[in-house]
Amino acid sequence: MDLSLNSALLAMRRGTSRPMSRDKADTLLLLVSCGLVIAPHTAHLPIWTSIQCAALLLWRGWLTFRGLRMPPKWLLLSVSVIALGTTYLSFHRFFGREPGVAMVILLLGLKLLEMHAKRDLFVVVLVSFFVMLTNFFYSQSMGTAFVMVLALIATLTTQLSFQYTGAVPPFAMRLRMGAMILGLAVPLSLVLFVLFPRIEGPLWSIPGDGASGRTGLSDHMSPGSITDLAQSDDIAFRVKFIDPIPPQTKLYWRALIFDTYDGHTWTHSDDQHPQIGRPDLSVRGDPVRYQVTQEPTGQRWLFALDLPHSLPALQGNPATFSKDMQTMALRPINDRVRYDFASYPDYTLQANQSRNSLLQWLQLPINSNPKARAFANQLRAQSSDNAALADNLLQYFHGQHFSYTLQPPLLGDDAIDEFLFSTQAGFCEHYAGAFVFLMRAMGVPARVVTGYQGGEVNPVDGYMEVRQSDAHAWAEIWLEQRGWVRYDPTAAVAPERIQRNLVSVIPRTTLGGLITLHSGKESLLSKLRFNWEAVNNAWNQWVLNYSPEKQRGFLQSLGLKNVDWENMIELMVIIGAGVVGIMSLPLMINRQKKDPLQNVYLSLCQVMARAGYPREKYEGPRDYRLRLIADNTKLTPTRKNAIDRFLRLYESLRYADLQVQQSKSGFTQLKSLLSECK
Repeated sequence: MDLSLNSALLAMRRGTSRPMSRDKADTLLLLVSCGLVIAPHTAHLPIWTSIQCAALLLWRGWLTFRGLRMPPKWLLLSVSVIALGTTYLSFHRFFGREPGVAMVILLLGLKLLEMHAKRDLFVVVLVSFFVMLTNFFYSQSMGTAFVMVLALIATLTTQLSFQYTGAVPPFAMRLRMGAMILGLAVPLSLVLFVLFPRIEGPLWSIPGDGASGRTGLSDHMSPGSITDLAQSDDIAFRVKFIDPIPPQTKLYWRALIFDTYDGHTWTHSDDQHPQIGRPDLSVRGDPVRYQVTQEPTGQRWLFALDLPHSLPALQGNPATFSKDMQTMALRPINDRVRYDFASYPDYTLQANQSRNSLLQWLQLPINSNPKARAFANQLRAQSSDNAALADNLLQYFHGQHFSYTLQPPLLGDDAIDEFLFSTQAGFCEHYAGAFVFLMRAMGVPARVVTGYQGGEVNPVDGYMEVRQSDAHAWAEIWLEQRGWVRYDPTAAVAPERIQRNLVSVIPRTTLGGLITLHSGKESLLSKLRFNWEAVNNAWNQWVLNYSPEKQRGFLQSLGLKNVDWENMIELMVIIGAGVVGIMSLPLMINRQKKDPLQNVYLSLCQVMARAGYPREKYEGPRDYRLRLIADNTKLTPTRKNAIDRFLRLYESLRYADLQVQQSKSGFTQLKSLLSECK
């Protein structure tokens, strides 16, 4: 037994240096493996479920240390009912991904308290393997994969530890064996990954839970909604440009358009009806072609550089334009998707709108924000040109003491009045909302657009990374013969936000404020972040997004064209069998070869065991011979003589020099004597 494992890793009993028993060491190793499997789930499980899992593991560890009996069935039944009740109170149902995973994890903890035989151990190990898979329901990142590899090695090591009935190899050797078992499976797994016919969508069909939210833009906008996103450094989507990247000030990623304001929240009134016919859009200049890899949002909208000319192709989830030129998928985006776009920065959108079709862009809540309405009347009296009015309003934002902040004051019922004439501090949603309200109050059709602005090119892989902190809101107004024109009041207050990014205006900190995140690309932290994001992107592009199209493209690059799923399965079986053969060859070559001389000796031992004279483990050939020839019960003198001659010759052949061992005549004589011993 490995004393260093038992004394250092698994602790010592009651403060003494005496190592604990093997059963305790193996059980605690099993608890460590289960802890590795369950730990990632604490990020999304309800707090009560995590506390119960930790309590069950600690309870089992305490019983193991103290050498106590397992709890009685009535107590386990009571704990199970409590666990079932808290699960229902947390999710208000028993069916679905979230409650199902929670109950399986609790089952694993409870099974640890009901281990009475070796079969119970294997049940725990098998449930641990299943819980490992459920971690990928929530995250398929490299970090999750790495933790699960560690958990898998630990679980395999635990399973090996319980297999030994005699002497147990040291812990380091068992750990290497567990890693070796996993390593032997890697080549065949790669073959299956590359050649197994891909299907659209995930391999499992579990509907997304409505209670599980996604990080990203919301279907409404109110003060503070985008401010919360601005403090998140998560990736919203990545962009690979085929054509030259437009200037930073042109990087407006269009997502949602809001037309209705109730005095506090901006929403859309008609649920994004699809566009009927070709949109009223004219474009100029050359398009900008690019490919977007969008993270899951749980929403239908897609992100396009202002303004896309044609719809992207999404496998199994067709996209459409709404009548307001929002790009929407038919179903919510619950998995990472990739699509191609072509956008025209220079365009004219819906310049031929009728007056009646513009009425929805003029509506305001009755009797709200009287100061803002009076201010709008003053501006309206200064000019009859709508474009000039918009420019004057931008100058007003620029010339007054407005500030751009992530921590704006709370606003009351007349939020626009308080923002314009009292607090004068806000984020992009404050400025866009106030701008649109004033333009509508002056009789100019206007609307709020939300999406993302900017992005940062990763110098390692060349992809542009657009983060949640790049979430932005701006305005569009309708002008005669020009259609919808973009105006960004945030640029008038904080132009650095548009010209560079948010960090250049409002630096962010991490680790409790100990480290300040700068926008420079030359700092060590930035280089580390860029490299990590590039590795993550490669993982996403080549592993998680290994789609049927990418699989066909890979096979075509190998010269295999027009391959259907039947051919692919045949190819997979052939290559898989070849890989298994290659992997098995070293094991066959390096396996311990059977000694013919030892086989003859063992045959004699089996014959004597059937006769009632089994060889003891401590007996060598000489001691065994002396005991057999001294027997005066069943063995005849003739048989004793043959046994004596056999064992003397075997001893001479086994322990003589190499030339004697290789003597064919001696081995032949030994086999002849074996027949006489029977």
